[in-house]
Amino acid sequence: ALPPIEQWLKANPRKGEFIACLANEIGDLNTILLLHHYASEADMIADREQVAKSANPFGCVELITGMTADTFVMFPFIPAIKPGQYGPIFEVRTYRFKPNGLAPTIAAWEKAVPGRQKLSPILAAMYSVSGQTTRFMHIWPYPTLEVRAATRKTAIETGVWPPQGGPDHLLTMRTDIYLPAPFSPIR
Repeated sequence: ALPPIEQWLKANPRKGEFIACLANEIGDLNTILLLHHYASEADMIADREQVAKSANPFGCVELITGMTADTFVMFPFIPAIKPGQYGPIFEVRTYRFKPNGLAPTIAAWEKAVPGRQKLSPILAAMYSVSGQTTRFMHIWPYPTLEVRAATRKTAIETGVWPPQGGPDHLLTMRTDIYLPAPFSPIR
């Protein structure tokens, strides 16, 4: 599916900034995650409407078994994602909150992220404002799966991570490992 997606994106320029195309390697296989940043809600809606009306969305309709389009808002203390070399391994963790779990999670993360980032950088921490809410997703890049395992082990053993009280607000947890497509602005 990746070559036709690349061609479709080139032939159908988005109003939003194309940030990433990641393919699931471990987890829900054959899942492709496209990330775009939008300056306005109107631009986001226009792009989503173009996909919805397309006879061949993303140039690979014969391969699509389902699509979702979700809107996430970055935690206020996490900078916007910029194109660049980060991975090539991307751990994408997705959670569903208990009711009223968002505010205490943001507060806990704001305290804990600086210490955690001393071990490895974070690419994104964001919460959903569409689809199944309230969800929260964070993305951590790593050079290898071995570095990921060692970093997580150190973070837990030193008490740097998870954030104090953070897991208390979660209902479900999921981890997926993604690899960037050759044309992805983040790698």
